[in-house]
Amino acid sequence: MDMRNRVAGLMSLAWTDLEELVAIRSVAGASPSECDRAARWVADRFTEVGFTDTRLERTTDGSLAVVGERPCARADAPTVLLYAHYDVQPVDANAWRTPPFELTRVDGRWYGRGAADCKGNIVMHLTALRALDEPAVNLRLVVEGAEELGTDGLANLVRDKPELFDADTILVCDTGNAAVGHPAVTVSLRGMVNVVVRVRTMAASLHSGMFGGPAPDALAALVAMLATLRDDQGNTAVIGLGHDQRWSGEPYPVGRFRADAGVIDDVDLLGDGGIADMLWARPAVTVLGIDCPPVIGSSAAIAAEAAARVNLRIPPGMDPNLAEQALVDHLHASAPWGARVEVETEAVGAPFRAAEGGPAHNAIARAMLEAYGRPAVKLGQGGSIPLCTVLAQCFPDAELVLMGVEEPQALIHAPNESVDPGEIARMALAETLFLSRYPRSRQ
Repeated sequence: MDMRNRVAGLMSLAWTDLEELVAIRSVAGASPSECDRAARWVADRFTEVGFTDTRLERTTDGSLAVVGERPCARADAPTVLLYAHYDVQPVDANAWRTPPFELTRVDGRWYGRGAADCKGNIVMHLTALRALDEPAVNLRLVVEGAEELGTDGLANLVRDKPELFDADTILVCDTGNAAVGHPAVTVSLRGMVNVVVRVRTMAASLHSGMFGGPAPDALAALVAMLATLRDDQGNTAVIGLGHDQRWSGEPYPVGRFRADAGVIDDVDLLGDGGIADMLWARPAVTVLGIDCPPVIGSSAAIAAEAAARVNLRIPPGMDPNLAEQALVDHLHASAPWGARVEVETEAVGAPFRAAEGGPAHNAIARAMLEAYGRPAVKLGQGGSIPLCTVLAQCFPDAELVLMGVEEPQALIHAPNESVDPGEIARMALAETLFLSRYPRSRQ
């Protein structure tokens, strides 16, 4: 039986795997017992596929990382590390069309929180390994449990126990393809800065009828400050950060982006660059949340204080610490009416650019061509995987290959997340081909 048919025959088991894993409510930071249960599930399944030394490592952030090894009989075989994460984003069940923690088939896709990000990639690894009689490489494994929190738990484990992660190639399976059926390798990740800005103008909120006019409104001050973060065209306009960079890889067609993002007809897209420029080559600021009175239940009062969480994505080549300082300085400088401003930095992550053209990248490109019947393209990703920078620093000779089952329709982090099972099958086939041929491709 050839590899393609072998993988196809495993897809019913892939459904069962994903059904069980999605049902574990491993929300990062909110459900520690469920996260630990997911870690044990992952460890058990990889033991079943030949990992003889699979164990749980408690990290400094309290999460469990699943690590393991599966040695190869060949003394000169290279080592490949497989990465994924089992923790997931929180859900608003009212915004879902299907139960978020119950894997559900709808119109050919499999719906559930984590179905793509990143439990679908765990299942892709398992399916690939089940299809192999014997990998031609030494295998190492790390599946973490706090990726969505952006903490340093796994990064600290890499630094403290580098022998668990040392490899010739690291398959970071937490990204995805340009579209369903269109394979891709991610070569660029934006870094990020998260801050909370708090504005105060008065000792207490006041009646808008008695004091409205001269009394400084903290919420209005905050809104004015946030409005300065973008210019009239929608470009990020944080003082000191350039916003004219260009993306040199695969373009992102405007029509496909509008469809992927669900942009309403006649609503303009932001920025003066191409879609790929705006997504992968330039800084991008987003207001993630605002603390203020809700519309329902609000009273005729002038707010004395207000706060917002602001996220800044930064492209490779931009120093994250300088970007953090620029954002903090911009928020202070833009405050009107002498309002008191405090800015607290929550997290800073460095951007990442993968080295290309090595034997592993060439081998995975050939494997994807065979699995998909079309060549893989090179993409950027707007999201951050801070671990990539740590791995690149600790293992400078290792090739990092970023790939996975996600694609725009997956709606990762959003309500109604889903995965196309064909992507699990094709990516599992590509990984199987890679793991069986990689040593020959290095000679």
